[in-house]
Amino acid sequence: MLSPGYVRVENGVIAEVGEGRPDGTPDIGLRDGLLAPGLVDLQVNGFFGYDMVDADEEGWRTVVSRLPETGVTSFLPTFITAPVETQADALRRVRGLLPRLPAGTRVLGVHLEGPFLSEKRKGAHNADFITDPAPEAIAALLETGLVKLVTLAPERDGALDAIRTLTNAGVLVSVGHSDATAEQVAAAADAGARKVTHIFNAQSGVHHRDPGVAAQALIDDRLSPGLILDLHHVSATAARLVFRAAAGRTVLVTDAAASAGMAPGTYDLGGEPITMPAEGPPLRADGTIAGSGLRLDEAVGNAIAIGVDPAAAVDAATRVPADLIGRADLGRIAPGAVADLVHLGPDHRARTTWINGQEVFGGDS
Repeated sequence: MLSPGYVRVENGVIAEVGEGRPDGTPDIGLRDGLLAPGLVDLQVNGFFGYDMVDADEEGWRTVVSRLPETGVTSFLPTFITAPVETQADALRRVRGLLPRLPAGTRVLGVHLEGPFLSEKRKGAHNADFITDPAPEAIAALLETGLVKLVTLAPERDGALDAIRTLTNAGVLVSVGHSDATAEQVAAAADAGARKVTHIFNAQSGVHHRDPGVAAQALIDDRLSPGLILDLHHVSATAARLVFRAAAGRTVLVTDAAASAGMAPGTYDLGGEPITMPAEGPPLRADGTIAGSGLRLDEAVGNAIAIGVDPAAAVDAATRVPADLIGRADLGRIAPGAVADLVHLGPDHRARTTWINGQEVFGGDS
């Protein structure tokens, strides 16, 4: 981390990074806070009142136009458990509308969180639609080419073969909503899995005689644990454990639902109602946590507030997720990288956001 320093951008790409002041007069000077790479969120169910799986074109336009307010310059819209054909229809519909979206936060693909999950660890997912990852189901979901990340439970019948198929197709596989043993998770990593979805939530844990998903996520250098750091899903102590045990591997995600960025009230997640309280994450009617109201810049700030090194906190929301999905041109401030940048103020909230070197939010710097 260089402080003070400068960044020179040409044609939407970072051309130079240096220490101290540049020659000549800079176009923009940041008086406080820090300049970070644009944030990359791999798990966004919805935002600003819209659920991504069934949002219309206006909803998608709103989300991609406004996510820069949170410092996010790239994201994976996340579709939760539904019948496979329903998900395939949603993928085809989204493929048609993506070319019509305005400039804003780039859509890197789609994250399918289910339906290949454990009924025992379903969380807010509808158990009626949970199923095994049969080859024909995987083929139907891959048809559009939009799927970039799949969360599944490796203990399900056919899961290891599905992981191999998905990995060979260039899809990142994440273990989640799973009651797997540590050994089963290791076998998933052997087959190609490289991530764990929202560590500690909706998964087997860290028991000293019966280690599960969370334990393997912490000790297996092949796996990057996703962490919802709103300090409700996971305590500060547990979050510190994740950052220490999985240093350089931890991925900050929001798991944001349609209620994120909105006032308390009733919203939608995967076709079913959720309630956003005045404090805390949204809930199903039975009290189950259903996504979050978290902003990714807020997650970075929470990490720093609990003692995580600022460079490590930013890294977890930029370089690590970008590398996981094979986008080495994102998530870093380095020559040749895309000029996606965010000015985080002293409170670590986004003040100004640039995508491809163009200001898309803020301007008060």
